Amino acid sequence: MVDKRAHDEALKRLEIAEREHGVRVLFAIESGSRAWGFASPDSDYDVRFVYIHPTDYYLSIDVAAKRDVIEYPLVDDMDISGWDIRKALNLMAKSNPSLVEWLQSPIVYRQQEGFRADLLRLLESTYSPLAGSKHYFSMAKSNEALLRRGMEEGSVKLKKYFYVLRALLAARWILDHRSIPPIEFGKLLDLIRSETEVMAEIEALLTVKKVTSEVGAGSPNQVLDTFIAGQMEWLEEAIATLERQTPARHVNNDCLNEFFRSTLKLAVNP
Repeated sequence: MVDKRAHDEALKRLEIAEREHGVRVLFAIESGSRAWGFASPDSDYDVRFVYIHPTDYYLSIDVAAKRDVIEYPLVDDMDISGWDIRKALNLMAKSNPSLVEWLQSPIVYRQQEGFRADLLRLLESTYSPLAGSKHYFSMAKSNEALLRRGMEEGSVKLKKYFYVLRALLAARWILDHRSIPPIEFGKLLDLIRSETEVMAEIEALLTVKKVTSEVGAGSPNQVLDTFIAGQMEWLEEAIATLERQTPARHVNNDCLNEFFRSTLKLAVNP
C-alpha cells in the first residue's frame, strides 16, 4: 500500500523528471516489497517508470550511445528510476523479470491510457518460460547464499526468506503453467496451499515482517530451510529438462519495432 503523502510526492518527482530530462512518462508504478505484498513499516518506496523522448532524440547517429536510464538518489525513503522505452523493449525481448513485474504492479502512479495493457499483451507473445525460470532461479540462488551466510552467523534477515521464496515460487509458477508469473506473493503462495506446515511458517513470518524493521533479523527457520533446499533441487532439474526440450529462440523484433514507432507517434501527437 502507498499512503496519499507518498503517492503525491511520487507524482511531483515524476513531473520534475519529465522537465529535467525532456521526456514523457508512459507509465509509473511501485515496485519491490510494497508491490509484492510483504513490505516492512520502514520499507522504501521504489518508484519505477518507462519514458519516451521526442522523435528527434531517436533520429541521431549516436542514439545507441546515449544514456537510457534516469536515476535519482534515495531521498526521504523514495527511490526513483526509469528506463527509456527502447531499453524496455530490448529487455522485453529477453523476458527481463524487472520489466515483467513493472507491467503487473498493482500500485500505479501514472500511465498513458492503454499503454501498459498493450505492452503486457506484447510481452505475452514474446515471453520465454525458459529465460524467465532461469532468471528467477538465479535470483533465488543469490539470495539463498546470503541467507546461508546469515545462518552460519546464527541470525538471518527476515526479508531474505521472502526474497528467496518469492523467486523460487515465481520460477515454479513458470514451469507449472508455462506463463508469466504474478507479481503478488499471495498469488504465488497458491502453489503451495496444500503444504500446511510450510504455509503456517510463512504466514507467521509474514505477520512478523509487516511490523518489523526492514533490517529485522531472527533465528533460522528449519521448516522453511528444508522447503527451500527441496525446491532448489527440484527447480534445477526441471529447468535443465526444459532447456533440453526448448529449441533455440529467435525473437522477431518486427513487432517490437512497430510498437515503438506507434508509441512514438502517439506520445508526440496525443
